[in-house]
Amino acid sequence: MDRESGMPALFTWEFATDPYPAYAWLREHAPVRWTELPSGVNAWLVTRYGDAREALADARLSKNPVHHVGESRGKTGIPGERSADLMTHLLNIDPPDHTRLRRLVSKAFTPRRVAEFAPRVAELTDRFIDGFAGRGEADLIHEFAFPLPIYAICDLLGVPAEDQDDFRDWAGMMIRHGKGPRGGVARSVKRMRAYLVELIHRKRAGLDSAPGDDLISGLIRASDHGEHLTGNEVAAMAFILLFAGFETTVNLIGNGVHTLLRHPAERHALQESLARGESALLETAVEELLRYDGPVEMATWRYATEPLSIGGQAVAAGDPVLVVLAAADRDPARFGGPDTLDLARRDNPHLGYGHGIHYCLGAPLARLEARTALARLLTRLPDLRSGADPAELRWRGGLIMRGLRTLPVEFTAQSPSGPTR
Repeated sequence: MDRESGMPALFTWEFATDPYPAYAWLREHAPVRWTELPSGVNAWLVTRYGDAREALADARLSKNPVHHVGESRGKTGIPGERSADLMTHLLNIDPPDHTRLRRLVSKAFTPRRVAEFAPRVAELTDRFIDGFAGRGEADLIHEFAFPLPIYAICDLLGVPAEDQDDFRDWAGMMIRHGKGPRGGVARSVKRMRAYLVELIHRKRAGLDSAPGDDLISGLIRASDHGEHLTGNEVAAMAFILLFAGFETTVNLIGNGVHTLLRHPAERHALQESLARGESALLETAVEELLRYDGPVEMATWRYATEPLSIGGQAVAAGDPVLVVLAAADRDPARFGGPDTLDLARRDNPHLGYGHGIHYCLGAPLARLEARTALARLLTRLPDLRSGADPAELRWRGGLIMRGLRTLPVEFTAQSPSGPTR
C-alpha cells in the first residue's frame, strides 16, 4: 500500500489472489489512473463501469499498436505474434479493415455452426469427467477446464485428431506465460503459426474436390462481393480464435467452479434446478459468473489516436489504455450488491466479453462450453467440494487474463453405473 495515498499495491501475489479491494479503491479515488505495469509499460487503467463502456466503444481508442508511442512500444500485445506475422486479426485492427475482416469471419463462424457443435462439446465434457471420476479427486484445471476448450476449438477449426496433442502442448506453454520475445509463449506462437500455415495450404488444395465443414475451411471459402481472406489472414484468425478462445474458457470454467464451491447455497440452488431439467438458472448463472469473477481481467490494449478525455482525465495521443473489466463489473453505480453472487441476477449487462465493435466473436462458443461443463460436473459429481485450503490456491500471473493455476477437488468416486460403494 502507498502510505501517502492509501492506494493498495497492484500486481502483487496478494493482489492476484483478490484484486477487487484494490479495484474498489481505484474506482472511488482514481478511476482513470496512469500506472506502471509489471512489464515496465505505463498505461491508463479505466475502472468505472460507465467510463469502461464508453472507452470500449470509442473509435478514438485504436486497437492497432502502430498508434502506441514512447519507449515501451513493442512491449504490448501477445508475445511472438509480431515476429510470427500474425498481427492481422480482429484484436489488432480498426475499421474499415476490421469491418471487412469481421464480416468475412462471421460468415464462417456462425451461430448455427456453434449450435451444431453442442453434441461434440457434451461428448468431450463427459470424456474428460470419465478420466477422473473413478478416483474421487482431480485437479479441475489440468484435467478438465484446460483440455476441454483446447480440444473443442481444435475440432471446430478442423485440426486432425493426430495433431491435437501438439496443440495442447503449445497451448500449455502459452498459458504458463513465458516472458519476452524468446520466451515459451513466443516459441509456441511461432510453432502454431507454422502448423496453421501448412494446414491451411493442405485444406485450400483440397477444397474444390472435398470441401470441409470445419471452421478453417469455412474461413478459406468465406467471401463477400469477390473479397476473400488472404492466407495470412486465415492463419491469424485461426490463431486468435484459439489463443483468445481457449484461455478465456479455461478461466471461465475454473473461476466459475471455484466461485460455486465458495458459495454452497447458490451451488445447491443451481443443482436443484438442473435436477428438475430447467435451464433458465444455468443461463443466468454463467452470466453472473462472468461478472462476479470473470476470466478476462482487462480488455486487450487500446491506444489513443488523438488527445481525449476519459472520465474527466486527459489522455494524450499515443497513450495505451487498459479497460479493467473486473473492476467495471463490480461497480456499485451499475450493479446492485456487486460483491454478492446472485446466480439469478437478471439486470446484468456485464462487460465480460467486451462491448462495441470488438465484442468477442467467440462468446457463444465459450458460453456453450461453460454451460455444458458446469451442468455435467454438478450433475455427475453432486458432492463436489474443494480439495485444498482456498488460501493455498495460486493464480496465474498475467495482465489480461485471470485464472487459477490449479483447482484440486474431491467427490464421491463414480463408476460408469453410479457412485462406488
